[in-house]
Amino acid sequence: MLRVAVPNKGVLSEPAAAMLAESGYRQRRTTSELAVYDPENDTEFFYLRPRDIAIYVAAGTLDVGITGRDMLLETTPPEGGDVAAEVMPLGFGRSSFRFASPAESPVDEVAKLEGKRIATAYPGLLQRFLDETGMKAAVVKLDGAVETACRLGVADAVCDVVETGTTLRAAGLRIIGDPVLASEAVLVGRAGADEVPAVAQLRRRLQGVLVARRYVMLDYDCPNDLLAQATARTPGLEGPTVSPLQTPGWSAVRAMVLKDDTNRVMDELWELGARAILVTSIAASRI
Repeated sequence: MLRVAVPNKGVLSEPAAAMLAESGYRQRRTTSELAVYDPENDTEFFYLRPRDIAIYVAAGTLDVGITGRDMLLETTPPEGGDVAAEVMPLGFGRSSFRFASPAESPVDEVAKLEGKRIATAYPGLLQRFLDETGMKAAVVKLDGAVETACRLGVADAVCDVVETGTTLRAAGLRIIGDPVLASEAVLVGRAGADEVPAVAQLRRRLQGVLVARRYVMLDYDCPNDLLAQATARTPGLEGPTVSPLQTPGWSAVRAMVLKDDTNRVMDELWELGARAILVTSIAASRI
């Protein structure tokens, strides 16, 4: 039986459950359920704090889990031992780990953090950055509400996970420097463990959802003398499907195209001379 950890709350919870449902796995119906067994896939899902998921996976208690890259690295012990490792990115929950200081502070670049107090809810990530750069600063560990640390006088700057930066700006802070880390939801497994068939199947299904979300199926009719130019615009993944139409001199073409490029490609095909251009969504895929 495959045992999978899923975030029980927070910004990763609903998207993770939705992605697993799209992958064909049963999910909980209410937030009060702490575990759900899916008999068709012989898989049990455990709904845990996102920060704890990598710890359970590293210990081998659970086979794989979904958490943020920031939380995976935060819980990875610097001294080694049993650790979890990223298996694949999942394309949602994107954020960045960044420094910020009060708008009126003279600390307006990362180099000026030397010798300062930096508040964070991710002391492991921050300390790793300080060690790698050789910077000396005091790490002030907080469990939440990091953005108020400067106003309350316990820190000179903060380092926090940021999605849009709105919360930091509302607290009178400005983002300084480049991101320390770019994060998103990831599937994690135990480092060094052999991939069992059930995990390989889960990974293929998740990858299929990612492809289905990024691509659409494009169909159009094209004069044969324009096929080379048209298919150059719609190469598909391994080449488009081209079938002769009953009308002499015309062919039907089918290819996958990136969803973000759909309207531009449709316009180009129309101007080229293609007709009956249709787009359909992809519900699932195996590539």
